[in-house]
Amino acid sequence: MYKENRLPQNAKEGILFLLIISLISVNTIAPLIIGFERGFTKEVYFDTLKILPIMWIIVVLLVRLVAGPLVGKFMPKFVGQTDGFNARVLLNTLLNVTVLSVCLTIIGTWVGTQTFSLEPLKNFFYIWPRNFAIAFWIELLVAQPIARFAMKKLHESQTAKEAARQ
Repeated sequence: MYKENRLPQNAKEGILFLLIISLISVNTIAPLIIGFERGFTKEVYFDTLKILPIMWIIVVLLVRLVAGPLVGKFMPKFVGQTDGFNARVLLNTLLNVTVLSVCLTIIGTWVGTQTFSLEPLKNFFYIWPRNFAIAFWIELLVAQPIARFAMKKLHESQTAKEAARQ
């Protein structure tokens, strides 16, 4: 079977891929969303930095325990035999961002305000489309391409080392 060199080939590479994407995403998406909520000031940004570690842990857990399994079940229903790499990546990103943005629109509000309230549910349909759009474009144009580039370079390096040994 053909292995795509822009994607992880084993569990260790999968962890690296997830770390790259999640760190980029949390450090860009959360500050943008909070900036739109409270304004783009230095104070708001520094407040955002305080919650980023907990948000990063939440994102990684949601990816592994919620989004990954759900997307894994839905992808085969939508992807055809002849669909190319870019179509698969786009659909995978769309599905992952949809699941994560729904969860994080609620959970992120609770973490950011440090209170459990019904507020994120009351305002969900006003807040979620903006959060989804921010997350989707950051994932599609920044986080995913950087992670795929890192995988490509890692695999090229591994291939070069193998060739040098022979």
